[in-house]
Amino acid sequence: MAKTKITNEEALAFHMEPNPGKWEINATVPMTTQRDLSLAYSPGVAVPCEAIAANPETAYDYTNKGNLVAVISNGTAVLGLGNLGALGSKPVMEGKSVLFKRFADVNSIDLELDTEDPDKFIDAVKLMGPTFGGINLEDIKAPECFIIEQRLKEEMDIPVFHDDQHGTAVICAAGLINALHISGKKIEDVKIVLNGAGAAGIACIELLKAMGARHQNCIVCDTKGVIYQGRTEGMNQWKSAHAVQTELRTLEEAMKGADVFLGVSVKGAVTQEMVKSMADNPVIFAMANPDPEITPEEAHEVRVDAIVATGRSDYPNQVNNVLGFPYLFRGALDIHARAINDEMKIACAHALAHLAREDVPDEVALAYGKSLSFGRDYIIPTPFDPRLIHRIPPAVAKAGMHTGVARRPIIDMDAYEHGLRGRMDPTQSILRGLNARARAAQSRMIFAEGDDPRVLRAAVTYQRSGFGKALVVGRPEDVRSKLEAAGMGDAVRELEIVNAANTQHFDTYKEFLYKRLNRKGFDRKDIHRLVGRDRHVFSALMLAHGHGDGLVSGATRKSAHVLDRINHVFDADADNGSAGVTALLHNGRIVLIGDTLVHEWPDENDLANIAEHAAGVARHMGLEPRVAFVSFSTFGYPVSERAEKMHIAPSVLDQRGVDFEYEGEMTVDVALNAKAQEAYPFQRLTGPANILIVPARHSASISVKLMQEMGGATVVGPILSGVDKPIQICSTTATANDVLNMAVLAACNIG
Repeated sequence: MAKTKITNEEALAFHMEPNPGKWEINATVPMTTQRDLSLAYSPGVAVPCEAIAANPETAYDYTNKGNLVAVISNGTAVLGLGNLGALGSKPVMEGKSVLFKRFADVNSIDLELDTEDPDKFIDAVKLMGPTFGGINLEDIKAPECFIIEQRLKEEMDIPVFHDDQHGTAVICAAGLINALHISGKKIEDVKIVLNGAGAAGIACIELLKAMGARHQNCIVCDTKGVIYQGRTEGMNQWKSAHAVQTELRTLEEAMKGADVFLGVSVKGAVTQEMVKSMADNPVIFAMANPDPEITPEEAHEVRVDAIVATGRSDYPNQVNNVLGFPYLFRGALDIHARAINDEMKIACAHALAHLAREDVPDEVALAYGKSLSFGRDYIIPTPFDPRLIHRIPPAVAKAGMHTGVARRPIIDMDAYEHGLRGRMDPTQSILRGLNARARAAQSRMIFAEGDDPRVLRAAVTYQRSGFGKALVVGRPEDVRSKLEAAGMGDAVRELEIVNAANTQHFDTYKEFLYKRLNRKGFDRKDIHRLVGRDRHVFSALMLAHGHGDGLVSGATRKSAHVLDRINHVFDADADNGSAGVTALLHNGRIVLIGDTLVHEWPDENDLANIAEHAAGVARHMGLEPRVAFVSFSTFGYPVSERAEKMHIAPSVLDQRGVDFEYEGEMTVDVALNAKAQEAYPFQRLTGPANILIVPARHSASISVKLMQEMGGATVVGPILSGVDKPIQICSTTATANDVLNMAVLAACNIG
């Protein structure tokens, strides 16, 4: 699989556009009228203030404390970059905050404290305690991180969790549970060697000991070798706690006969000779980033029986902290926990381990482009498994309740799990799956409008993201100048720039097009001009002849014009059964609207065709179709001949015997609102519709643009369905990211 390439310019642009930074704040209450303001602030706000002063526990009822975590750092150990200082760490902390939201719907704010004095740091965090439901410490160097976390845990009444330590430890423990299960060994019997006695390493070995590993069986090594009893050089109290009585002095000596190796050290620390000397079915967790202590290929070259995990996403068994911290905090916050203790961390590890042993959902396999099943190459769940949100927090919450740290225990655990399922944005997994499929397809994508900077940026990103080859239709000098203006001048060497002047197929294209159009009023001069000067026609001809696998156009000309040009080459009109379907992504929902491109005024048979096309698009995107034929009337009232075809269209599908849900005619609120549907117990939809079939193209256009401008919906489409080859037409207002999304859809052959 192709590796993703990210340039400095792209990384900076990502953090700068559309607004600087990675998150913003939105109000959750109305702030429109004077009454709203009076309730939100003075005088109404005095009431909850007095209630909280009288009973502090009610802060969880009347404020956002119960779902708010602070990500706090002083920037002394930023990723692998070292001490960048508080301000230099802010992009990382913002990133951690949005991961909390993305994976577990936990609100989070980043705080960067400009001090390296542990006492000042501790005092600052303690003073902010009333604001938050939990504290996530991040990127603080050892040994100060141990001091800071321990004191804050002792002195604060909310969870304090240093993720660099315990996040790695929890995922490592989950993987080890399964690795030992596969190899038929018990944790209390195995010999474990840890290389790297920093924050993460110490936390890993401490958690494993809490789970049953024996102190004498655990050998800890640092840059000076084995930490043994009596050693004085390079020691501190945290290392001393794991010193053992042994004659072993080097990592090489310690590895002989070892069952488990845990590495949180540096690239190349482990040799093939060391791996050879390990016990049968060795477990090797080489977690150094960005490059492991030994690669899986190197380990398996000498030990086919080895179970190997790394910190990298391009190898199996990734030890990824995002599997832990969002769900640990989710469970802790939901019981208003006073702390995250060892029992909660162990419960998280066991829940992750058990999840990896279950059948993997189809959408996960689809997202990763391969089948996944429990075994040596799959001992840890993938970060995008949709079950994590409703499986891990309940396990954490139960452990917190059993150990007495819950202020407000969960009474109905089934209802809690059901509520967790509803917290996640399904559009994220859909887009993730599409991206994975595009990477697997490796399509040669034709970008028709190489004179537009948005299209060029999308083309560069398409190729650098590992989706496939980008073929840009344009003039080389024009492409070069526009890429340079966009700060991406180096990309011109990566793209393949195609035009009528440099193609070897000009005459072939002309002959093909003349045969299609000579009875439609086009002579050879017309054909020569079309092929030589019209980029949309030229791009379509490339696609028709297999000189590319997909086509994206429409950023510079209106969709009707582009569709007209494409129809010179393909049969992409209403008479040939084509349709346009637009996806709207908004507030965690995805709704498809058709027809937004082809049919001006469809009749009931056309509407049924559009519904079938839209259902196919929905299934390609991982949705189970629920179609609503929408109008201004619901099931015949009010009566209008304008609504009649919407009333008849479902009966056309009845006759066809299609295999998806559909109903109509109905108003949009009935289609999208399960509560409104209850007023019509006879209707056949089992939930809110995710496909709206509208009466005409103008109503489709109005609906989409209204949602885009007033509702802030993300628009993907129109998706051209019913054409032999993947062609996607974006709008003239499309951003570079919108163009990229259309290219991904074309690569997945959705249509």
